[in-house]
Amino acid sequence: MEMSETANASFKRPVWNAGRAVGAKRALKPKQIWEIRFYLNQRRRLRDRALFDLAIDSKLRGCDLVRMKIGDVVRGGQIRTRAIVMQQKTGRPVQFELLPDARASLLAWLERRGGTVDDYVFPSRVDHNGHLSTRQYARLVDEWVTGVGLMRSEYGTHSLRRTKASIIYRATGNLRAVQILLGHSKIENTVRYLGIDVEDALALAENTEI
Repeated sequence: MEMSETANASFKRPVWNAGRAVGAKRALKPKQIWEIRFYLNQRRRLRDRALFDLAIDSKLRGCDLVRMKIGDVVRGGQIRTRAIVMQQKTGRPVQFELLPDARASLLAWLERRGGTVDDYVFPSRVDHNGHLSTRQYARLVDEWVTGVGLMRSEYGTHSLRRTKASIIYRATGNLRAVQILLGHSKIENTVRYLGIDVEDALALAENTEI
């Protein structure tokens, strides 16, 4: 019996996610954050340490993170305590804080990097007028997590975006605050992004006394 063209094509076409781990990437735990920082410090990788710290504090998508310019994080020769970036995906601005660890690592990197306020914080090594690519950023994240013994398949660039948001949500239960920090237009997107389910909601309720 002959197979139809459609059935034959379906039979031959490989499944798009064959051999890949799918689903949301895990957020990092505080202990893992410090392990990666130690890993990068030991190897004196100033750029990578600054990139990692900025990714954690900014909670930005990779495409927005790599496009940041020096003027976005520096004002008057000092690293800003707060910054604002226009999101490429949504066209909406999002603000974020830069805590002491991120400010210190950014300052160390920018003192070595040099440049003007119009230059990218993380330039491409291929095209010095361009910025680090999202693909290279993803490769670096793979290297960092495997360097501290984590499974590469379970972590990625979105792990860094989700990390601080997840920690804030677990500590406060304030979903609206996390929505603002992530720059989501709808709170439903934040719920899905954090992977909040009924068990999370019940746990919060159980810890709230009236």
